[in-house]
Formats: sequence, C-alpha cells, structure tokens
Amino acid sequence: MSIDAGRDAERLRQAIAARARPGRPGALSASFTHGWRAMLKIKHVPEQLFDVTAFPVMMTLMFTYLFGGALAGSTGEYLQFFLPGILVQTIVMITMYTGSGLNTDITRGVFDRFRSLPVWSPSALVGALLADAARYTVAGAVIIVLGLALGFRPGGGVIGPVAALALILLFAFSLSWIWTALGMLMRTEKAVMGASMMVLFPMTFVSNIFVDPSTMPAALRSVVDVNPISHLTTAVRGLMHGTVTAGQIGVVLVACAALVVVFAPLSMRIYRTRT
Repeated sequence: MSIDAGRDAERLRQAIAARARPGRPGALSASFTHGWRAMLKIKHVPEQLFDVTAFPVMMTLMFTYLFGGALAGSTGEYLQFFLPGILVQTIVMITMYTGSGLNTDITRGVFDRFRSLPVWSPSALVGALLADAARYTVAGAVIIVLGLALGFRPGGGVIGPVAALALILLFAFSLSWIWTALGMLMRTEKAVMGASMMVLFPMTFVSNIFVDPSTMPAALRSVVDVNPISHLTTAVRGLMHGTVTAGQIGVVLVACAALVVVFAPLSMRIYRTRT
C-alpha cells in the first residue's frame, strides 16, 4: 500500500507539473472581475436600485412642480434650467454609497481576502468604482428620459445630454475616491453615510443647481461661485443647451484631476496598511 501510495503521489506531482501555471490576471481584467462582483450584488438585492430609479424621479417631479412656478414663472421654463442641475445632484449624492458599501465589505472581512490575492492591489477599489459608474449611468438615463417626457428640450441635440452625462460620470468617479477613503477609515456604515451627507448636502444646495446665484446675497454668492458642484452644473447646462465653453469644461477636468491625484493614492495607502 505504501508503494502504491508513493506511486500515486508521484503521478499527481507529474500531472500538476505538466500543466502550465495560469498567468497572473492583468489590472484591467481584475478590476472588471471585482466590478462584476459588485453588479451581482444588485442582481441578488435589486432594492439597491431604488436610489437610482425612484429617488431621481421623485426629486425631479417634486422640485419642478412644487417650486417651478414660484422660481421661474412656469414649470416649463424652470425645467429647462433645473433638469441639468438635478442630474448633477442625483448622481453626486449617489456617490456616497461607494464608501458605505466598501465599509460593509471591510466589516465582514471580505477585503482581507482580496488583499491576499495575487492580483493588482487597486483592482478591488477600482472595480467597485466601475460598478458604481454603471449605477450612475442608470440614474442619469432615468432623469434625462423623464425630463424629455416632461417637456425638456436640450439645445445641444442628442450629443449634448450624452456629453453632459459623461462629464458627470467622470466627476462622480473622481469624487468617489473621497468616500472610498472614508469607508476604510470609519468604523461603521452609518458613520460613513453621516460624514458623506455632511459634505454633500451643503455642497449641492449651496450651488447653482436650484436657483440663479445672481438672486443670492453677495456673501453666499461668493461661496457658490467657488463650489466645484456649481462649476460642474454650469458645464452640464452648457453641454445640454449647446452653449458650453472650453473654459467651463476645463475647470471641471482640473477639479477631477485634483480629486484623483489627492485621494486615490491616499485610499490605496489606507487599503494597503489597514489591519
């Protein structure tokens, strides 16, 4: 029996040695794999799509028909001004779920396993952000289709809304690195959500999303003018109505680059050193 066992072991070693070891997955492949994992969560818990379907519809209808007449004289006029802004606010607000979802995975010990795998280290984080970009796209499409149904008519034609959505997705991807860092630093999902709301709520409301800043007091208007959300909204309005300038887009791209340069390396440092 011992001789047979030795022969079997030898055959097993030969069989294993004869096969080429599979190559290490590339950075893009690993990132898409992690992204697909995040998308599968939605498949099994479809309620996660509530924030990108029902919430945008509710916000668009509520602000258009409750405040449109008072702010612009008619709901139709206000919709032309407001729809690009609510598109920005909805997607920017959804980015907070990046940090809370990451914090949940960390709490359950999933990311300890990911860090032990022989793959590109940032792939778990980048994959999660790519999956979130798919959710942002759904939210944006819902708002644009609803706006067209309500009477919104973009002066920039078909290209305008598509380019506007692409610019918002780029900004949302960049902004999500902040919540990624918070998700790894804070102890609970609720803490991440609370901190995110403390930042996003004033940023989106103290901006030019809902009203023209020229109607605001001078002190408040100065804050609105430096708010990156205001610059994003201005560029999105310009793209959708065909009046955008290179400078307006350039400011948004610089803000995106600054967010990634600062918070992406910080997030990766925390990811590697977290115990």
